[in-house]
Amino acid sequence: MISALSALLVFQLIGEVLARSLDLPVPGPVLGMLLLFLALMLRGGPGAELRTTSQNLLQHLSLLFVPAGTGIMVHLHRVADEWLPLLLSLLVSTLATLVVTALTMKLCQRSPAPGEPS
Repeated sequence: MISALSALLVFQLIGEVLARSLDLPVPGPVLGMLLLFLALMLRGGPGAELRTTSQNLLQHLSLLFVPAGTGIMVHLHRVADEWLPLLLSLLVSTLATLVVTALTMKLCQRSPAPGEPS
């Protein structure tokens, strides 16, 4: 478990270093996740230890939302002052996500699966 957590944190660190040193507009953890994905593709998938550790982290994912909820409660006055822009951004981003997901699904359904005739 320690080696799997270390691997996850090392990839996050590498992504953070790349994002900051190259001044990229992408968050470091996202780059780290992409690098981890590429490494796992080259290796042929995750090992048993990484798979088990990842599943354990995902089971407790809800705990990561506690700090965000606390932050909202601490800054509730700002949320109350800026409710309209927050509401509009939530609605627009949700709508954009739904549209992009629908278009992606439509595109995926049109293209034949690997090995199938066109």
